[in-house]
Amino acid sequence: MTDIDQLRALFLSAPESAATRTLAALIGVSVVCLILWLVRTRRLREEFTPLWMLGAAGLALLSLSFDLLRILTRAIGAWTPSATIFFLGLAFLGLVSLAYAVRLSRMVVAQKNLAQEVALLRAELDKRIPAAGARDTYSE
Repeated sequence: MTDIDQLRALFLSAPESAATRTLAALIGVSVVCLILWLVRTRRLREEFTPLWMLGAAGLALLSLSFDLLRILTRAIGAWTPSATIFFLGLAFLGLVSLAYAVRLSRMVVAQKNLAQEVALLRAELDKRIPAAGARDTYSE
């Protein structure tokens, strides 16, 4: 076994700190409570709740099961459990960004359709009432 392999094995076999595990569990539970409170007070829409709950539940699960975190660390080829946590956090933020990009794309299409519909309605109104086109109340 080479020195680098021994060093990786040492990182993966290091015992976890009870304080770190407790802090991670508290953060996971706090995030779940925060998400539920935000949904309850209607500050977070229900459509985004599953994604955030999945992230919070994953954090809580990994904080309670350090062995699962080590298995996952070995599976992705990372050196330390903290690197795995950062990787998973980055992947989660990528998913959140993708969800917002999809929503933004839908809103852009809806805005374009509404603008076209307003233009058609305005043209129809100008045909029916010629004087209505002369006074444009929207440009004031």
